[in-house]
Amino acid sequence: MLFNSIEFILFLPIVFFLYWFVFKKRQVQNLFIVVASYIFYGWWDWRFLVLIAVTSCCSFFSGLLLKHYNSDERARKSVSGANIVLNLGILFVFKYFNFFTDNFILLFRNLGFHLDVVTINVILPVGISFYTFQALSYTIDVYRNKIAPTHDIVEFFAFISFFPQLVAGPIERATSLLPQFQREREFNYADAVDGMRQMLWGFLKKVLVADNCAFYVNRYWDLYDSFSGISLFALAVLFTIQIYCDFSGYSDIAIGCARLFGINLKRNFEFPYFSNNIPEFWRRWHISLMTWFRDYVYIPLGGSRCAKWKHYSNIIVVWSISGLWHGANWTFVCWGLYHAFLLIIYNILGLTKSIHSSDGFRCGLKLINDILKIGLTFFLVVFGWILFRSENVIQAYRFISRMFLTFFDCPHIMLEKQPLYIAAIMLLVEWLQREKQHALQFPNVYPFTLRTIRWIVYIAITVIVVCFRGQSQTFIYFQF
Repeated sequence: MLFNSIEFILFLPIVFFLYWFVFKKRQVQNLFIVVASYIFYGWWDWRFLVLIAVTSCCSFFSGLLLKHYNSDERARKSVSGANIVLNLGILFVFKYFNFFTDNFILLFRNLGFHLDVVTINVILPVGISFYTFQALSYTIDVYRNKIAPTHDIVEFFAFISFFPQLVAGPIERATSLLPQFQREREFNYADAVDGMRQMLWGFLKKVLVADNCAFYVNRYWDLYDSFSGISLFALAVLFTIQIYCDFSGYSDIAIGCARLFGINLKRNFEFPYFSNNIPEFWRRWHISLMTWFRDYVYIPLGGSRCAKWKHYSNIIVVWSISGLWHGANWTFVCWGLYHAFLLIIYNILGLTKSIHSSDGFRCGLKLINDILKIGLTFFLVVFGWILFRSENVIQAYRFISRMFLTFFDCPHIMLEKQPLYIAAIMLLVEWLQREKQHALQFPNVYPFTLRTIRWIVYIAITVIVVCFRGQSQTFIYFQF
Protein backbone atom coordinates (compact mmCIF):
# COMPACT_ATOMS: atom_id res chain seq x y z
CA MET A 1 0.00 0.00 0.00
CA LEU A 2 1.44 3.35 -1.06
CA PHE A 3 1.16 6.53 0.98
CA ASN A 4 0.20 8.36 -2.21
CA SER A 5 -2.72 6.04 -3.01
CA ILE A 6 -6.49 6.09 -2.56
CA GLU A 7 -6.23 2.90 -0.50
CA PHE A 8 -4.03 4.60 2.09
CA ILE A 9 -6.30 7.66 2.25
CA LEU A 10 -9.14 5.29 3.20
CA PHE A 11 -6.96 3.02 5.36
CA LEU A 12 -5.47 5.69 7.65
CA PRO A 13 -8.66 7.27 9.10
CA ILE A 14 -10.20 3.83 9.73
CA VAL A 15 -7.10 2.66 11.60
CA PHE A 16 -6.90 5.97 13.48
CA PHE A 17 -10.55 5.77 14.61
CA LEU A 18 -10.37 2.14 15.74
CA TYR A 19 -7.00 2.69 17.47
CA TRP A 20 -8.18 5.57 19.69
CA PHE A 21 -11.92 5.04 20.07
CA VAL A 22 -12.39 1.24 20.03
CA PHE A 23 -9.13 -0.40 21.12
CA LYS A 24 -8.25 1.82 24.06
CA LYS A 25 -6.04 -0.54 26.10
CA ARG A 26 -2.33 -0.63 25.32
CA GLN A 27 -2.10 -4.39 24.70
CA VAL A 28 -5.08 -4.34 22.37
CA GLN A 29 -3.74 -1.28 20.57
CA ASN A 30 -0.41 -3.08 20.02
CA LEU A 31 -2.17 -6.11 18.60
CA PHE A 32 -4.27 -3.89 16.36
CA ILE A 33 -1.12 -2.12 15.13
CA VAL A 34 0.37 -5.49 14.17
CA VAL A 35 -2.78 -6.52 12.29
CA ALA A 36 -3.05 -3.14 10.53
CA SER A 37 0.66 -3.21 9.67
CA TYR A 38 0.44 -6.70 8.18
CA ILE A 39 -2.56 -5.63 6.09
CA PHE A 40 -0.60 -2.56 4.97
CA TYR A 41 2.48 -4.62 4.06
CA GLY A 42 0.57 -7.56 2.59
CA TRP A 43 -1.19 -5.22 0.19
CA TRP A 44 1.77 -5.65 -2.18
CA ASP A 45 2.09 -9.43 -1.86
CA TRP A 46 0.83 -11.47 1.09
CA ARG A 47 3.69 -13.95 0.67
CA PHE A 48 6.11 -11.29 1.93
CA LEU A 49 4.43 -11.52 5.33
CA VAL A 50 6.15 -14.88 5.91
CA LEU A 51 9.58 -13.23 5.69
CA ILE A 52 8.84 -10.40 8.10
CA ALA A 53 7.19 -12.87 10.50
CA VAL A 54 10.26 -15.15 10.40
CA THR A 55 12.58 -12.20 10.96
CA SER A 56 10.45 -11.00 13.89
CA CYS A 57 10.20 -14.45 15.51
CA CYS A 58 13.91 -15.20 15.25
CA SER A 59 14.91 -11.84 16.67
CA PHE A 60 12.32 -12.04 19.47
CA PHE A 61 13.40 -15.50 20.65
CA SER A 62 17.08 -14.63 20.26
CA GLY A 63 16.51 -11.88 22.83
CA LEU A 64 14.98 -14.35 25.27
CA LEU A 65 17.85 -16.79 24.75
CA LEU A 66 20.39 -14.04 25.33
CA LYS A 67 18.77 -13.33 28.68
CA HIS A 68 18.60 -17.05 29.52
CA TYR A 69 22.35 -17.45 28.87
CA ASN A 70 23.18 -14.18 30.58
CA SER A 71 26.21 -15.62 32.40
CA ASP A 72 27.48 -17.74 29.51
CA GLU A 73 29.32 -15.44 27.13
CA ARG A 74 30.09 -18.20 24.65
CA ALA A 75 26.43 -19.15 24.35
CA ARG A 76 25.42 -15.49 24.02
CA LYS A 77 27.84 -15.02 21.12
CA SER A 78 26.48 -18.13 19.45
CA VAL A 79 22.86 -17.01 19.82
CA SER A 80 23.44 -13.45 18.60
CA GLY A 81 25.72 -14.66 15.81
CA ALA A 82 23.19 -17.24 14.63
CA ASN A 83 20.39 -14.69 14.49
CA ILE A 84 22.56 -12.17 12.65
CA VAL A 85 23.65 -14.79 10.11
CA LEU A 86 20.07 -15.98 9.63
CA ASN A 87 18.68 -12.50 9.01
CA LEU A 88 21.55 -11.47 6.76
CA GLY A 89 21.21 -14.81 4.96
CA ILE A 90 17.56 -14.08 4.15
CA LEU A 91 18.53 -10.60 2.97
CA PHE A 92 21.35 -12.04 0.84
CA VAL A 93 19.16 -14.62 -0.91
CA PHE A 94 16.41 -12.19 -1.82
CA LYS A 95 18.56 -9.18 -2.65
CA TYR A 96 22.07 -10.29 -3.63
CA PHE A 97 22.12 -13.97 -4.66
CA ASN A 98 21.72 -13.41 -8.40
CA PHE A 99 24.04 -10.38 -8.32
CA PHE A 100 26.95 -12.34 -6.86
CA THR A 101 26.16 -15.43 -8.93
CA ASP A 102 26.17 -13.47 -12.20
CA ASN A 103 29.45 -11.77 -11.31
CA PHE A 104 30.96 -15.12 -10.27
CA ILE A 105 30.01 -16.62 -13.65
CA LEU A 106 31.40 -13.57 -15.50
CA LEU A 107 34.70 -13.74 -13.61
CA PHE A 108 35.30 -17.41 -14.50
CA ARG A 109 34.17 -16.80 -18.09
CA ASN A 110 36.88 -14.15 -18.43
CA LEU A 111 39.37 -16.70 -17.09
CA GLY A 112 38.33 -19.20 -19.75
CA PHE A 113 35.97 -21.36 -17.69
CA HIS A 114 32.30 -21.90 -18.43
CA LEU A 115 30.16 -22.55 -15.38
CA ASP A 116 26.57 -23.71 -15.30
CA VAL A 117 25.33 -22.16 -12.06
CA VAL A 118 21.68 -22.11 -11.09
CA THR A 119 20.16 -18.69 -10.54
CA ILE A 120 16.80 -17.99 -8.97
CA ASN A 121 14.20 -15.50 -10.05
CA VAL A 122 12.92 -13.87 -6.88
CA ILE A 123 10.94 -10.71 -6.29
CA LEU A 124 12.68 -8.32 -3.93
CA PRO A 125 10.41 -7.95 -0.88
CA VAL A 126 9.53 -4.32 -0.25
CA GLY A 127 11.43 -2.79 2.66
CA ILE A 128 13.44 -5.93 3.51
CA SER A 129 16.66 -3.94 4.06
CA PHE A 130 14.91 -1.61 6.49
CA TYR A 131 13.16 -4.08 8.77
CA THR A 132 16.13 -6.48 8.69
CA PHE A 133 18.46 -3.77 10.00
CA GLN A 134 15.88 -2.80 12.61
CA ALA A 135 15.67 -6.41 13.82
CA LEU A 136 19.46 -6.76 13.85
CA SER A 137 19.84 -3.65 16.00
CA TYR A 138 17.56 -5.23 18.62
CA THR A 139 19.65 -8.40 18.85
CA ILE A 140 22.91 -6.45 19.00
CA ASP A 141 21.61 -4.04 21.64
CA VAL A 142 20.31 -6.90 23.80
CA TYR A 143 23.67 -8.63 23.46
CA ARG A 144 25.43 -5.42 24.50
CA ASN A 145 23.01 -5.06 27.47
CA LYS A 146 21.79 -1.69 26.18
CA ILE A 147 18.19 -2.88 26.43
CA ALA A 148 16.42 -5.66 28.29
CA PRO A 149 14.72 -8.22 26.01
CA THR A 150 10.96 -7.98 25.86
CA HIS A 151 8.78 -10.96 26.85
CA ASP A 152 5.76 -9.61 24.99
CA ILE A 153 5.83 -10.94 21.42
CA VAL A 154 2.99 -8.65 20.32
CA GLU A 155 4.79 -5.45 21.28
CA PHE A 156 7.92 -6.77 19.58
CA PHE A 157 6.02 -7.51 16.37
CA ALA A 158 4.58 -3.99 16.58
CA PHE A 159 8.12 -2.61 16.92
CA ILE A 160 9.32 -4.44 13.78
CA SER A 161 6.24 -3.95 11.61
CA PHE A 162 4.89 -0.51 12.62
CA PHE A 163 3.36 0.45 9.29
CA PRO A 164 4.30 4.16 8.95
CA GLN A 165 8.03 3.36 8.88
CA LEU A 166 7.95 -0.31 7.87
CA VAL A 167 8.75 0.02 4.18
CA ALA A 168 11.34 2.82 3.97
CA GLY A 169 12.24 3.87 7.49
CA PRO A 170 13.32 5.70 9.49
CA ILE A 171 15.23 2.67 10.82
CA GLU A 172 14.31 2.75 14.49
CA ARG A 173 16.30 1.38 17.44
CA ALA A 174 14.67 -0.83 20.03
CA THR A 175 16.01 1.52 22.71
CA SER A 176 13.81 4.29 21.31
CA LEU A 177 10.75 2.71 19.69
CA LEU A 178 10.11 -0.44 21.73
CA PRO A 179 9.55 1.40 25.06
CA GLN A 180 6.81 3.43 23.35
CA PHE A 181 4.85 0.21 22.77
CA GLN A 182 5.45 -0.78 26.40
CA ARG A 183 3.68 2.19 27.96
CA GLU A 184 0.18 3.60 27.83
CA ARG A 185 -0.45 6.18 25.13
CA GLU A 186 -2.82 9.11 25.29
CA PHE A 187 -4.08 11.14 22.38
CA ASN A 188 -2.32 14.50 22.15
CA TYR A 189 -4.14 16.99 19.96
CA ALA A 190 -1.14 19.27 19.43
CA ASP A 191 1.09 16.35 18.38
CA ALA A 192 -1.57 15.00 16.04
CA VAL A 193 -2.09 18.39 14.37
CA ASP A 194 1.65 18.91 13.95
CA GLY A 195 1.92 15.37 12.58
CA MET A 196 -0.71 16.19 9.95
CA ARG A 197 1.22 19.33 8.99
CA GLN A 198 4.36 17.25 8.52
CA MET A 199 2.42 14.72 6.44
CA LEU A 200 1.06 17.54 4.27
CA TRP A 201 4.57 18.85 3.64
CA GLY A 202 5.72 15.31 2.85
CA PHE A 203 2.93 14.89 0.31
CA LEU A 204 3.86 18.21 -1.27
CA LYS A 205 7.48 17.13 -1.68
CA LYS A 206 6.57 13.70 -3.06
CA VAL A 207 3.47 14.30 -5.19
CA LEU A 208 4.11 17.86 -6.36
CA VAL A 209 7.92 18.08 -6.62
CA ALA A 210 9.40 14.57 -6.85
CA ASP A 211 6.79 13.11 -9.21
CA ASN A 212 6.98 16.11 -11.56
CA CYS A 213 10.78 15.89 -11.65
CA ALA A 214 10.54 12.13 -12.22
CA PHE A 215 8.62 12.68 -15.47
CA TYR A 216 11.65 14.34 -17.10
CA VAL A 217 14.29 12.17 -15.44
CA ASN A 218 12.61 8.93 -16.53
CA ARG A 219 11.89 10.27 -20.00
CA TYR A 220 15.36 11.56 -20.87
CA TRP A 221 17.92 9.73 -18.73
CA ASP A 222 18.53 6.81 -21.10
CA LEU A 223 18.75 9.22 -24.06
CA TYR A 224 21.87 10.93 -22.71
CA ASP A 225 23.78 10.47 -26.01
CA SER A 226 21.36 12.88 -27.71
CA PHE A 227 21.87 15.86 -25.41
CA SER A 228 24.51 18.39 -24.48
CA GLY A 229 26.43 18.58 -21.25
CA ILE A 230 24.51 21.48 -19.76
CA SER A 231 21.25 19.65 -20.47
CA LEU A 232 22.58 16.52 -18.79
CA PHE A 233 23.67 18.54 -15.78
CA ALA A 234 20.17 20.05 -15.56
CA LEU A 235 18.78 16.53 -15.73
CA ALA A 236 21.12 15.40 -12.93
CA VAL A 237 19.99 18.36 -10.81
CA LEU A 238 16.37 17.33 -11.40
CA PHE A 239 17.17 13.84 -10.13
CA THR A 240 18.98 15.36 -7.15
CA ILE A 241 15.79 17.24 -6.29
CA GLN A 242 13.62 14.20 -7.08
CA ILE A 243 15.42 11.75 -4.79
CA TYR A 244 15.50 14.23 -1.91
CA CYS A 245 11.83 15.14 -2.17
CA ASP A 246 10.86 11.51 -2.76
CA PHE A 247 12.71 10.05 0.23
CA SER A 248 12.48 12.93 2.69
CA GLY A 249 8.82 13.26 1.66
CA TYR A 250 8.27 9.62 2.64
CA SER A 251 10.04 10.22 5.96
CA ASP A 252 7.90 13.28 6.69
CA ILE A 253 4.72 11.31 5.97
CA ALA A 254 5.92 8.38 8.09
CA ILE A 255 6.96 10.54 11.07
CA GLY A 256 3.79 12.63 10.90
CA CYS A 257 1.59 9.54 10.56
CA ALA A 258 3.26 7.91 13.58
CA ARG A 259 2.49 10.97 15.69
CA LEU A 260 -1.21 10.44 15.00
CA PHE A 261 -0.85 7.23 17.01
CA GLY A 262 1.18 8.72 19.85
CA ILE A 263 4.50 7.35 18.54
CA ASN A 264 7.58 9.49 17.96
CA LEU A 265 10.02 8.42 15.26
CA LYS A 266 13.50 9.82 14.88
CA ARG A 267 14.22 12.60 12.43
CA ASN A 268 15.63 11.23 9.17
CA PHE A 269 16.52 14.39 7.22
CA GLU A 270 17.81 17.73 8.43
CA PHE A 271 17.69 19.87 5.28
CA PRO A 272 20.84 18.19 3.85
CA TYR A 273 21.20 20.36 0.74
CA PHE A 274 22.09 23.28 3.00
CA SER A 275 25.26 21.48 4.16
CA ASN A 276 28.59 23.24 3.73
CA ASN A 277 30.64 20.03 3.28
CA ILE A 278 30.20 16.34 2.50
CA PRO A 279 30.65 15.06 6.09
CA GLU A 280 27.92 17.46 7.21
CA PHE A 281 25.71 16.31 4.32
CA TRP A 282 25.88 12.73 5.58
CA ARG A 283 25.07 13.84 9.09
CA ARG A 284 21.86 15.33 7.66
CA TRP A 285 20.84 12.76 5.01
CA HIS A 286 19.10 9.46 5.93
CA ILE A 287 20.19 9.99 9.51
CA SER A 288 18.76 6.70 10.78
CA LEU A 289 20.83 4.62 8.33
CA MET A 290 24.02 6.65 8.74
CA THR A 291 23.89 6.35 12.54
CA TRP A 292 23.13 2.61 12.19
CA PHE A 293 26.30 2.06 10.18
CA ARG A 294 28.22 4.28 12.59
CA ASP A 295 27.14 2.38 15.71
CA TYR A 296 27.10 -1.20 14.38
CA VAL A 297 29.87 -1.21 11.76
CA TYR A 298 32.13 1.85 11.84
CA ILE A 299 32.77 2.09 15.59
CA PRO A 300 33.23 -1.70 16.10
CA LEU A 301 35.84 -1.59 13.31
CA GLY A 302 37.72 1.07 15.27
CA GLY A 303 36.10 4.24 13.99
CA SER A 304 38.47 7.19 13.92
CA ARG A 305 40.28 6.27 17.14
CA CYS A 306 43.02 4.31 15.42
CA ALA A 307 45.86 4.78 12.96
CA LYS A 308 45.07 7.03 9.99
CA TRP A 309 45.32 4.20 7.45
CA LYS A 310 42.94 2.09 9.54
CA HIS A 311 40.55 5.00 9.94
CA TYR A 312 40.41 5.52 6.18
CA SER A 313 40.04 1.80 5.51
CA ASN A 314 37.11 1.78 7.96
CA ILE A 315 35.46 4.54 5.94
CA ILE A 316 35.96 2.57 2.72
CA VAL A 317 34.53 -0.63 4.25
CA VAL A 318 31.48 1.15 5.69
CA TRP A 319 30.68 3.01 2.47
CA SER A 320 31.18 -0.09 0.33
CA ILE A 321 28.62 -1.86 2.51
CA SER A 322 26.37 1.21 2.41
CA GLY A 323 26.50 1.16 -1.38
CA LEU A 324 25.56 -2.53 -1.48
CA TRP A 325 22.76 -1.92 1.03
CA HIS A 326 21.16 0.39 -1.50
CA GLY A 327 21.09 -2.22 -4.22
CA ALA A 328 22.73 -5.18 -5.96
CA ASN A 329 24.51 -3.18 -8.64
CA TRP A 330 28.08 -1.98 -9.12
CA THR A 331 26.78 1.55 -9.58
CA PHE A 332 25.80 1.61 -5.91
CA VAL A 333 29.22 0.29 -4.89
CA CYS A 334 30.91 2.98 -6.98
CA TRP A 335 28.60 5.59 -5.46
CA GLY A 336 29.59 4.42 -1.97
CA LEU A 337 33.30 4.44 -2.81
CA TYR A 338 32.95 7.90 -4.37
CA HIS A 339 31.57 9.30 -1.11
CA ALA A 340 34.18 7.38 0.90
CA PHE A 341 36.85 9.08 -1.19
CA LEU A 342 35.26 12.51 -0.60
CA LEU A 343 34.99 11.90 3.15
CA ILE A 344 38.67 10.90 3.31
CA ILE A 345 39.69 14.04 1.37
CA TYR A 346 37.64 16.28 3.64
CA ASN A 347 39.11 14.52 6.68
CA ILE A 348 42.67 14.98 5.44
CA LEU A 349 42.00 18.68 4.81
CA GLY A 350 40.31 19.07 8.19
CA LEU A 351 37.08 20.37 6.63
CA THR A 352 34.54 18.35 8.59
CA LYS A 353 33.00 20.98 10.86
CA SER A 354 29.28 21.68 10.56
CA ILE A 355 28.02 25.24 10.33
CA HIS A 356 24.77 25.66 12.19
CA SER A 357 22.27 28.14 10.86
CA SER A 358 22.82 30.37 13.88
CA ASP A 359 26.54 30.60 12.98
CA GLY A 360 26.33 31.06 9.24
CA PHE A 361 25.07 33.42 6.58
CA ARG A 362 26.24 36.64 8.10
CA CYS A 363 27.37 39.52 5.95
CA GLY A 364 30.38 40.16 3.72
CA LEU A 365 33.04 37.55 3.05
CA LYS A 366 31.43 35.08 5.44
CA LEU A 367 28.27 35.08 3.34
CA ILE A 368 30.19 34.49 0.11
CA ASN A 369 32.28 31.77 1.73
CA ASP A 370 29.20 29.91 2.99
CA ILE A 371 27.44 30.15 -0.37
CA LEU A 372 30.48 28.79 -2.19
CA LYS A 373 30.83 25.87 0.25
CA ILE A 374 27.17 24.92 -0.04
CA GLY A 375 27.38 25.26 -3.84
CA LEU A 376 30.45 23.00 -4.00
CA THR A 377 28.83 20.44 -1.73
CA PHE A 378 25.68 20.45 -3.83
CA PHE A 379 27.70 19.95 -7.03
CA LEU A 380 29.62 17.01 -5.54
CA VAL A 381 26.35 15.43 -4.39
CA VAL A 382 24.81 15.89 -7.85
CA PHE A 383 27.80 14.14 -9.40
CA GLY A 384 27.34 11.21 -7.01
CA TRP A 385 23.62 10.91 -7.78
CA ILE A 386 24.51 10.29 -11.45
CA LEU A 387 26.26 7.09 -10.34
CA PHE A 388 23.29 6.24 -8.14
CA ARG A 389 20.68 6.73 -10.89
CA SER A 390 22.49 5.02 -13.77
CA GLU A 391 21.52 1.49 -14.82
CA ASN A 392 25.14 0.33 -14.94
CA VAL A 393 28.70 1.63 -14.62
CA ILE A 394 29.11 2.03 -18.39
CA GLN A 395 26.05 4.26 -18.59
CA ALA A 396 27.29 6.33 -15.67
CA TYR A 397 30.71 6.75 -17.31
CA ARG A 398 29.22 7.78 -20.65
CA PHE A 399 26.72 10.14 -19.01
CA ILE A 400 29.43 11.89 -16.99
CA SER A 401 31.90 11.98 -19.89
CA ARG A 402 29.36 13.54 -22.24
CA MET A 403 28.27 15.99 -19.56
CA PHE A 404 31.80 17.39 -19.20
CA LEU A 405 32.94 17.10 -22.84
CA THR A 406 29.88 18.84 -24.30
CA PHE A 407 28.99 21.12 -21.41
CA PHE A 408 29.05 24.34 -23.44
CA ASP A 409 27.23 22.97 -26.47
CA CYS A 410 23.74 24.26 -27.17
CA PRO A 411 21.20 22.53 -24.90
CA HIS A 412 18.72 20.18 -26.52
CA ILE A 413 16.40 19.22 -23.68
CA MET A 414 13.53 21.65 -23.46
CA LEU A 415 12.54 21.34 -19.83
CA GLU A 416 9.47 23.10 -18.58
CA LYS A 417 10.35 25.54 -15.82
CA GLN A 418 7.47 24.54 -13.56
CA PRO A 419 9.30 21.73 -11.66
CA LEU A 420 12.32 23.98 -11.08
CA TYR A 421 10.18 26.88 -9.85
CA ILE A 422 8.25 24.61 -7.48
CA ALA A 423 11.48 23.04 -6.21
CA ALA A 424 13.05 26.47 -5.66
CA ILE A 425 10.04 27.64 -3.64
CA MET A 426 10.06 24.41 -1.63
CA LEU A 427 13.77 24.78 -0.81
CA LEU A 428 13.26 28.46 0.11
CA VAL A 429 10.52 27.52 2.58
CA GLU A 430 12.76 24.83 4.07
CA TRP A 431 15.59 27.34 4.39
CA LEU A 432 13.35 29.78 6.23
CA GLN A 433 12.19 26.95 8.53
CA ARG A 434 15.63 25.35 8.92
CA GLU A 435 15.53 25.69 12.71
CA LYS A 436 12.34 23.58 12.88
CA GLN A 437 11.73 19.84 12.66
CA HIS A 438 9.84 20.31 9.40
CA ALA A 439 8.84 23.16 7.11
CA LEU A 440 5.24 23.53 8.31
CA GLN A 441 5.96 23.48 12.03
CA PHE A 442 4.38 26.54 13.64
CA PRO A 443 3.45 27.44 17.21
CA ASN A 444 -0.13 26.51 18.09
CA VAL A 445 -0.83 29.84 19.77
CA TYR A 446 -1.66 32.53 17.23
CA PRO A 447 -3.93 35.57 17.03
CA PHE A 448 -7.17 34.81 15.24
CA THR A 449 -6.05 36.54 12.00
CA LEU A 450 -2.83 34.53 11.78
CA ARG A 451 -4.66 31.28 12.50
CA THR A 452 -6.99 32.07 9.61
CA ILE A 453 -4.03 32.76 7.31
CA ARG A 454 -2.42 29.51 8.42
CA TRP A 455 -5.51 27.50 7.46
CA ILE A 456 -5.65 29.31 4.13
CA VAL A 457 -2.05 28.20 3.54
CA TYR A 458 -2.89 24.56 4.38
CA ILE A 459 -5.90 24.58 2.04
CA ALA A 460 -3.89 26.25 -0.71
CA ILE A 461 -1.12 23.65 -0.42
CA THR A 462 -3.68 20.84 -0.59
CA VAL A 463 -5.33 22.34 -3.69
CA ILE A 464 -1.96 22.90 -5.40
CA VAL A 465 -0.84 19.33 -4.65
CA VAL A 466 -4.07 17.90 -6.05
CA CYS A 467 -4.21 20.12 -9.14
CA PHE A 468 -0.54 20.10 -10.15
CA ARG A 469 0.55 16.65 -8.97
CA GLY A 470 2.82 14.64 -11.21
CA GLN A 471 2.12 11.19 -12.56
CA SER A 472 2.10 8.83 -9.58
CA GLN A 473 5.47 7.18 -8.99
CA THR A 474 6.54 4.49 -6.53
CA PHE A 475 8.85 5.80 -3.81
CA ILE A 476 12.46 5.37 -4.96
CA TYR A 477 13.65 3.75 -1.73
CA PHE A 478 11.07 0.97 -1.97
CA GLN A 479 13.58 -0.87 -4.17
CA PHE A 480 16.05 -1.01 -1.30
